[in-house]
Amino acid sequence: MLATISEHCPDVAVLKLTGELDSDTAAKLHATLADLLDRTVPRIVVDLSGLKFCDSVGLSAFITCKQVISERGGWLSFACAGPFLVNLLETVGLKRYFAIYPRVEDAIAAAGS
Repeated sequence: MLATISEHCPDVAVLKLTGELDSDTAAKLHATLADLLDRTVPRIVVDLSGLKFCDSVGLSAFITCKQVISERGGWLSFACAGPFLVNLLETVGLKRYFAIYPRVEDAIAAAGS
């Protein structure tokens, strides 16, 4: 899994994931998210357009991150999830826990409203 961070707004980080997120790569995601959580009010959009696979360890990283962010008054949302990931989130009951948007710009716009 490759993770790249970009700033689309001064206070919103976009984390683009590519490849596979599993027990072998989850530590890298945890480290990347930990850096983003150091912000005063973390606001993160995770661009899933390049993520081809995610297992329960990857989902766990997102759940933990969202809990920390919520406690700090920030937010985490997903954008560009493919059918596999949408189905996975729905199957495990997380689709209503995470906001999922068709585009990164939609996620940023929704958070600002």
